[in-house]
Amino acid sequence: MSQDEPVGYHATITVRWSDMDAFAHINHARMVTLLEEARIEWLLSEGEANQSLIKSALIANVNISYKKPLRHADSPLDITLWFERVRSVDFTIGYEVRAAGAPAESAPAVLAKTQMAMVDVGSESLRRITAEEKEYLARWTRHRA
Repeated sequence: MSQDEPVGYHATITVRWSDMDAFAHINHARMVTLLEEARIEWLLSEGEANQSLIKSALIANVNISYKKPLRHADSPLDITLWFERVRSVDFTIGYEVRAAGAPAESAPAVLAKTQMAMVDVGSESLRRITAEEKEYLARWTRHRA
């Protein structure tokens, strides 16, 4: 990846007919699931390297802003993900969602954020992000324009 390329993982996620609401738009709850599918694909893409993020990062907050409706015909969705903010015990994932074939420079149909908190599973308490995790997070960090 060159320095001029924007940081982000691109996931291609298929929209199912059951993801539609009565208005033929992707249902809000299903959009949360589609974002989750993209996030899991990304975290699994490097195998064992992200096991601690996969096993101990829990969702603290989800925010979705719809700019235009997406439909079944817009499948598969192009979802770009990156780490937007990293703090001592949590990080925020940014998302841009576009219809299939939409140019990367086009305005996204959906902007979203998921705040993930790091938890020690045994004690069920927050834990600090390790140096190794911070190194990985730094590779994928950018700030939304």
